Amino acid sequence: MPRTNPLLERLDAYPMAALVSAARRLREAGGPVFDFGLGDPDEPTPAFIRQALRDAVPEGSQYPTVRGSRDVRRAIAAYLERRFGVTIDPDTQVLPTSGSKEAVFHLPLAAIDPAAPDRTVIFPDPSYPAYERGTLFAGGQPHAVPLPADWRFRPWELDPALLARTRILFINSPHNPSGAVAGLEDLRRTHQLCLDHDILLVADECYADMYDHQAPPSLLEVGLDNVLVIHSLSKRSGMTGYRSGFLAGDPRWIQLLAELRTNPGVAPQDFVNAAAAAAWSDDAHAAQRRGTFTAKRALMRAFLEGIGLEVAPSQATFYLWFRAPQGHDDASYAELLRGAGIVVVPGRMLGSTHACRGWLRLALVPDLAGCKAACEAWAAI
Repeated sequence: MPRTNPLLERLDAYPMAALVSAARRLREAGGPVFDFGLGDPDEPTPAFIRQALRDAVPEGSQYPTVRGSRDVRRAIAAYLERRFGVTIDPDTQVLPTSGSKEAVFHLPLAAIDPAAPDRTVIFPDPSYPAYERGTLFAGGQPHAVPLPADWRFRPWELDPALLARTRILFINSPHNPSGAVAGLEDLRRTHQLCLDHDILLVADECYADMYDHQAPPSLLEVGLDNVLVIHSLSKRSGMTGYRSGFLAGDPRWIQLLAELRTNPGVAPQDFVNAAAAAAWSDDAHAAQRRGTFTAKRALMRAFLEGIGLEVAPSQATFYLWFRAPQGHDDASYAELLRGAGIVVVPGRMLGSTHACRGWLRLALVPDLAGCKAACEAWAAI
């Protein structure tokens, strides 16, 4: 038996990988499959983005640079100015990434000293599993904070003793999976708290453009000092397979992360950055996709509430967060639904505290016709 990093034995299989396997087994068994598990929407990537990638594929291939082309960084900075009204220097405050997951996972490597007393990384629970796993592999101490009934994260209510040993605080708004949105005042209070305790504040804003009516704010609107934000084109532009996102914020941290990222070799390819520049430069396709997901959200919410299930009251992200019916917990209800070919995420896959138990996440993956067919299959059980 080979010797391995003991973390690999301690950690279960990555939750989303387990969902992919479950959906594959259902397809192999035959019959319809309605996959609301992995957040990989069925809608195609817009044609102009695909064409931008094709046009950028060179005859010869050279290594990409960590910072990417100035074109993609300028497109990102222009997007941030249009969307949030903030001015960002594309040369010192933007860093393209290979999606958001790898950015989240690698970021603690730059900030955590495994031998230091302040090596705690705080994040809400439920949350994206990469917050915890990146922390563990960097030698940090993960600390999940169970969210209350309204799913809002209030870091200013945390124990000062915990904050004193904290190095990174992750926030996520709009929140995956509940869809809760932090207002500007909450962002200001959280930022000031982190300044007072010398904590790196990282905002996962990957769903900032996935909302029904009111556009969520960005942490960048309240300050840049000791602040990083993470964005992605996966849902905004239907580019999950492109693995394209960015980090933006405090130039000191952007420089440190650029230096770190020369080591694992995670720089996005130049042709992917060309497609990203096209995507960040266009808002019309994002608005059109937003309308599509709003229609799917309305359909699925009405169905879930119509069969008596409690749904968290959100109008953002790519998800619906709902409570299992009486007589079931999140795991047993997910298993029941799989029997009808319906794949959803048990809440326990998204966290480790009591806040996750009994809740399930539904990703708005199938197209509208697929969602309607899923409702029929669901109603039958």
